[in-house]
Amino acid sequence: MKLAQGTTVIRNGQLITGTGAGPIRDAALVIQDGKIAYAGPVAGAPPIPPDAQRVDARGGTIMPGLVEAHFHPTYFNVAALEDLDIKYPVEYVTLLAAANARLALECGYTAARSGGSLFNIDVWLKRAIEDDIFIGPRLAASGREICGVGGLMDWNPDYRKIGMEGLVLLVNGPDEARAAVRKLVKDGVEWVKTYPTGDAAAPDTNDHHTLCMTFEEMHACVATAHNHNLKVTGHCRATEGIKNALRAGYDTLEHGTFMDQKALDLLLERNTPVVPALQFEYASIVHGPEIGMPERVVDGHKETLEGGADSARMILKAGGRLGMGGDYGFAWNPHGTYAKELTFFVRHVGFSPLDTITCATKTGAEILERDKEIGTLEPGKLADVLVVDGDVLADISLLEDRSRFIAVMQGGIVKAGALRP
Repeated sequence: MKLAQGTTVIRNGQLITGTGAGPIRDAALVIQDGKIAYAGPVAGAPPIPPDAQRVDARGGTIMPGLVEAHFHPTYFNVAALEDLDIKYPVEYVTLLAAANARLALECGYTAARSGGSLFNIDVWLKRAIEDDIFIGPRLAASGREICGVGGLMDWNPDYRKIGMEGLVLLVNGPDEARAAVRKLVKDGVEWVKTYPTGDAAAPDTNDHHTLCMTFEEMHACVATAHNHNLKVTGHCRATEGIKNALRAGYDTLEHGTFMDQKALDLLLERNTPVVPALQFEYASIVHGPEIGMPERVVDGHKETLEGGADSARMILKAGGRLGMGGDYGFAWNPHGTYAKELTFFVRHVGFSPLDTITCATKTGAEILERDKEIGTLEPGKLADVLVVDGDVLADISLLEDRSRFIAVMQGGIVKAGALRP
């Protein structure tokens, strides 16, 4: 991905560095050849060359680009589980994924980690973005997911003989789990996404208190992935599934819904990040009935939302790490509404706006293992920057409104927002 050339200075706004420190009023951000040269009070800024590009923050906010830590680029208006793999041919899904990536960047998300993708579209989408063929977030790819046979993601009946291989590799036992990871190694993924537990979406066979993989299968995934320098994450709702994932050595947890004290102790001991994805649960409760979601499923989402919010509060209070994002692309939780997650955490979970932004920037970059390059506005890092017309600490929901974005920058180049050429 190309970097800007020359000098750009952004002034007339408060600076949120993403480090967790309080805002710097009347700040300046100086970008030199696509990297941050200075971030601090305007009074301390270095001399600015006369030919520098100047960006007026209009008294608003200068902050790091957001990180969507659980991005499904190939999901599009999903109304039922089967829509994930058989609604459209792979050629069309590829085009949809490119459109979703562009939309994510326009929404201020300059980086993202895939949480699962039809085939390995996200692997090639990442390359297209890095080669400047398409615009989109700096992407970490995960390709197809792994689940135990009969688990949450095994929904196509055997008599159809269409299998699940476009979306999910189904495994029986640790040997098949190792083989599945090896297929993903060949595909070129960076993250291996697994399904240790069920979900409210499948109340009859795989609800949110059931397990979909054995510890032995999970451990085999981790050992094989780590051998090839890949990371492992998992859809973890049930308490025992959370503990199994932590004992197996998972690198992150998706959801981490029903934590108990022992699970929290394991989490903190390993310093494992969690991506709760609570807006999806809230949207399921509010909008699910409109698309015919059964009452039993809605009730399950209510329990999941309550448990997930409690767990997120426990983790933050105890000093654990949380990323922001999750499961956009469903009919009731569409792409383009990613920042609703941030608003939900402030208004309903009780996080401060500053803590929420830190989770959505610094911790997101840590999850991607790119925190030395992105995630905070500090000298030497890539200038992935979001400039917002307004005070996001006073009203976090401003991040939902793309019309308030003055500039979305990657490497100092304006890719979206009002200033986009």
